[in-house]
Amino acid sequence: MMSTNTAQKPAPPPPQAASAATAIDITAAAADEIAKQRAKRGTPEAAIRVGIRGGGCTGFTYVFEWADELRPTDKVFDAHGVRVVTDPKSFVYLRGMQLDFVRGMMGHGFKFNNPNAKGACGCGESVQF
Repeated sequence: MMSTNTAQKPAPPPPQAASAATAIDITAAAADEIAKQRAKRGTPEAAIRVGIRGGGCTGFTYVFEWADELRPTDKVFDAHGVRVVTDPKSFVYLRGMQLDFVRGMMGHGFKFNNPNAKGACGCGESVQF
């Protein structure tokens, strides 16, 4: 006689958990600063473009600029009322990254918390993959 295993298989992870490593996360602090700067600029539909370019002392530099128009191939991430876009080639290096805005004794600015980066230079403008 054959026995049947009636144990249930575990449920798959929810989509948010599965997709967390395939997105760019925007913190509330970063979104707040983007919204403030966008309002000053007077372009309510503008997005922030993040990306990677060759150069810098460790091989690559981050791109951080306004995008008034989206490209057909852009990957788009919305959070907290703002939009961040990237091109597909840069997304390979930015997948799973968190964009934050920090304030401290040494100043303030946007911070790329990128799990794909293997190193960075002292100035913070250049990154190694």
